[in-house]
Amino acid sequence: MAVVKSNQSDKSIDTDQLALWCKALGHPARTRIVAHLKTVDSCICGEIVDILPLSQSTVSQHLKVLKEAGIISGEVAGPKTCYCLETGVLEQFKRMLTLFLSD
Repeated sequence: MAVVKSNQSDKSIDTDQLALWCKALGHPARTRIVAHLKTVDSCICGEIVDILPLSQSTVSQHLKVLKEAGIISGEVAGPKTCYCLETGVLEQFKRMLTLFLSD
């Protein structure tokens, strides 16, 4: 884990974690998925496929990247998986990115 000290209140930035989140959000399809999940409480994967011009398997790969980064969680509900946004993780990302980009 690479940790960089910030000038603000001696807060540390986990640059490895920050890079992981940036990489996960670094694809337009994944940012669209996150934007969609921000508007609903939970979402069935099939609905996500409907909002993206991508195949089910491609959407599943993007969901896997977001889930591995901790940005979303998935809960199996019968034959489908419901995905929810991990708002706490997004708040950590926002704070860490702000610290990283500040003077």
